[in-house]
Parts: sequence; structure tokens; C-alpha cells
Amino acid sequence: MSGKQRMARSRPNIGLQTEVAGKQAGTLASGQSVLKGNAKAGSRPTLKLAVQYADKSELLPTRHEFRRWVKTALASSAEVTLRIVDAEEGRRLNRDYRHKDYATNVLTFAYGESAPGQPLLGDIVLCAPVVASEAQAQGQDLTAHYAHLTVHGVLHMQGYDHEKDRDAKIMEAREVAILAALGFPDPYSA
Repeated sequence: MSGKQRMARSRPNIGLQTEVAGKQAGTLASGQSVLKGNAKAGSRPTLKLAVQYADKSELLPTRHEFRRWVKTALASSAEVTLRIVDAEEGRRLNRDYRHKDYATNVLTFAYGESAPGQPLLGDIVLCAPVVASEAQAQGQDLTAHYAHLTVHGVLHMQGYDHEKDRDAKIMEAREVAILAALGFPDPYSA
């Protein structure tokens, strides 16, 4: 299924789900099950990535940067469409799928658990004006903030969540470790 076909679905499952630490399988404190990685032992996950630039902002990361960030955050093979949108589209998507009438920084649409040996399927939406505004307000490098939110979205796609404090700590620790591997600072240290 192409990225356009997935984005065109009338009602995707929004991916603000439960966390998974790497390839661990089991149940979190919240009682939700976690996804198992589907990459073969000793192999790197494969990635099919479509990057869509629907916003024409300057200083957007390159396809190569997004690919590197997504691939580093994956515990299993995946097919991902990553779409960079303007505030209007970001607001519409957040309103339609989360019932919150404002543009948000990142939305993840995960299409359920994959069958053994099959890739995860999902869409990640980054709202360029919100990402830029947050980076400036937080005194963060814009590229580092895009990397963080991309990793954040990929973790949601794999089942991570931050609704409960314990789950948030797990997710944040995983984000920090992945970002460090990519050469970015801890986004949570002030």
C-alpha cells in the first residue's frame, strides 16, 4: 500500500499508544500489551519511507536526515509515510482524529500490529510551524527538535506511550538514548 493510500484512509488508528522498549515483549504497568519486533535476529530492520513536503518552510530536514532518524528508532521493519504539513492541515488532522482543535507538533497514525515477518505500517505527521515555534521558544536547535519529534513519532508507531508517568519515563529514556546515538543532546534537560 502506498503512503498516499494510507494517508487517504478515512479513519486511521491514531498511534498514541503503549510503549515498547526496543524489541521487548510483554505487558506494561498500564496493562496494555507491547509489540514484538519482527526483524530477524542479527538483522537490521528494513525501512520503506516516503517523505511528503506539504509545507514549504525553509530549513526543513532532508529526506536523508528523516530516513536516518526513522531507521535508528526502529526495532522492527516498517513502511512509513512521513508528512510535513502547514498549520491548517495540522489543525485539521488533530481536530478530525484527536478532537483537539489546534495544530500539534507530531501525530502518529499506526495501523495495528503487524503479522510475524511483516512490516509495521504507519504515518507520521509533523507540523512545520509548530515545530519551528517550539524549537525557538525552548531555545533548541531546529534540526535537533525535528529529530526528537521524528523519533517520538516512530516510537508511538511501535506502541510507546506517555499517558502514564511510568510509561512516559520509559519512552523519554528511549528517546534520549536514540537521540544520543544520532549525536543530539537530551531534549528533556534544561
